Amino acid sequence: MTSVLICDDQELVRVGLRMIVDSQPDLEVVAEAGDGAAAVEIARARRPDLVLMDVRMPVLDGVAATGRICAELPAVRVLVITTFDLDEYAYSALRAGASGFLVKDAPSDEMLVAIRGVLRGDAMVSPSVTRRLLDRYLTARPAAQPQLDTLTEREKDVLGLIARGLSNAEIAGKLFIGETTVKTHVGRVLGKLRLRDRVHAVVFAYESGLVRPGE
Repeated sequence: MTSVLICDDQELVRVGLRMIVDSQPDLEVVAEAGDGAAAVEIARARRPDLVLMDVRMPVLDGVAATGRICAELPAVRVLVITTFDLDEYAYSALRAGASGFLVKDAPSDEMLVAIRGVLRGDAMVSPSVTRRLLDRYLTARPAAQPQLDTLTEREKDVLGLIARGLSNAEIAGKLFIGETTVKTHVGRVLGKLRLRDRVHAVVFAYESGLVRPGE
């Protein structure tokens, strides 16, 4: 059984999310929290498989809570539930370690697809959406990332194309290699850079200067 922690300061929202999660035979809500600090403490104690995390909350906001959970409990996935699509909170949550985000008014079936995708290790924000977020909110100069030097030139090519929103099939066509080879390169890139998923690969590519906003 897959365990889920729901964190939102509105009880009605928590009730709605619980109904969606508990409607599935393989998903179970094991705890609820009304603020980010409580979510961190419960996550430490219960080690849920997934946290559904609101962003605007008292005591500790969802972005800070996501950062603490992802840093301390790397096996726990966080799916952020936002009020507005493509806002600064979504960007901050991705940088903090979230594996995806959804708007609160998303249909229940869409929410379940996102939940299962994150649990599989997929990033439930498309690289193109992540790129738009980074184009909008990444204003600082790229920071030096010595980990970039651990990649081969081919792996850097693959990382750059991931950051531009290409799928594995599209990368394979662009580089004239097999899709299986692309998957191998992607796995090596994530492993060498110690990144959770493709979304964080996109963030890394931008913040390292490998890809620049607007390119």
